[in-house]
Amino acid sequence: MTYPKHPGVDAYLATLPEWQARLGADLRDLIHAAIPAIEETIKRTVRPYFVHHGNVCAFLGAKDHLNLFLYDGAIVPDPDGIITGGHGNSTARTVAFRAGDEIPRAALTAMLREIAANNEAGGWRAIKSR
Repeated sequence: MTYPKHPGVDAYLATLPEWQARLGADLRDLIHAAIPAIEETIKRTVRPYFVHHGNVCAFLGAKDHLNLFLYDGAIVPDPDGIITGGHGNSTARTVAFRAGDEIPRAALTAMLREIAANNEAGGWRAIKSR
């Protein structure tokens, strides 16, 4: 899959353990496939963010897992139960991946597309205030 890659995202993935870097690359491909117009950037000095009319998601490597933060204001449904943390968070929820975990591609793709659509409609804050 070809898409514009931010060198800072490449650099971040290169710092992760090999299994996290592979998983991050797979997630990166899925994110771009779900939202072809999404852009990569670096925020908070080194953190990879994926933006489309606002934050959609971000990566953060941890000791034993890779977090994918979904910036949805907790309004995007999770019928497949893929969210692992941040249930009470007003801005983002988390999907934590550990070594050997499968990516729930269909569920995650649906959530990412809904977050992007919400961003196009003014963002979750505007949607919540309606």
